[in-house]
Amino acid sequence: MVAAPNEAIPAAPTQPAVKAAPDARPADFWLSGLPAQGGLITGQAPRGARSVMLNGTELPLTPDGFFLMGFDRDAENSASLVALYSDGRRTERYLPVAPGNWRIEHVAANPTGGAATSAEFQARRGPELARINAARAVSNNSDGWRQEFIRPVAGRISGLFGAQRIYNGTPGSYHSGMDIAAASGTVYVAPADGVVTLAATDIFTLEGHLLMIDHGMGLNSAFLHSSELLVKEGDVVRQGQPIGKVGATGRASGPHLHWGMKWNSARVDPKLLIDAD
Repeated sequence: MVAAPNEAIPAAPTQPAVKAAPDARPADFWLSGLPAQGGLITGQAPRGARSVMLNGTELPLTPDGFFLMGFDRDAENSASLVALYSDGRRTERYLPVAPGNWRIEHVAANPTGGAATSAEFQARRGPELARINAARAVSNNSDGWRQEFIRPVAGRISGLFGAQRIYNGTPGSYHSGMDIAAASGTVYVAPADGVVTLAATDIFTLEGHLLMIDHGMGLNSAFLHSSELLVKEGDVVRQGQPIGKVGATGRASGPHLHWGMKWNSARVDPKLLIDAD
């Protein structure tokens, strides 16, 4: 019906206001994990924070404000964690980083691993490192980093993270993972969900058959010295899924699984993520 010239046109009905979902985040930082050399921490940003900085570097945040941060084996003894808000406010926490107690380990193995000579080692090592670095640069947005990690294989811990290694009397770099002794051919499983970024069917000089898994948020696992790999690059793996078999390929004095972890460029200790004795 068309309204008469002087007839008031009824106003459109008022739409109810849409309320924003309440922000369930804490008022201050929530942190879970150990602030120590080799440690890894899961955190949640304070309510209303738009970004979080660790030592001046911005950390990726999930939509619900969770983040991940790790401390290298040689990290400084303190860290600065800052939350920034749109109105210019900031919340800052200083974290004391506990030092590690690193021991010396003597290993009966050739310093150049599977390479017979130093020259051969140098020739092979460059391309191997390029493949490793390329795998670490891959991000698949996996949520495995949110899970409680499990041991990939049962067995005695035969090598500790951070220990100074001496190979047949020659000092080497520090040990960047945890060794678990197990019989050759023993199946090991994924400690958390992720995506396979490297599955080396050829034998690397030091790592042997190397398997790498991206757990998301810059966190990845590397499994060394395998006798056989059960997954391939690009495979999505689930926690507890068989992914390889223990071996002694590469630089190894006997069959065992070396499990190394990295958060971005920081090497972290897998033992701190699991209930390991």
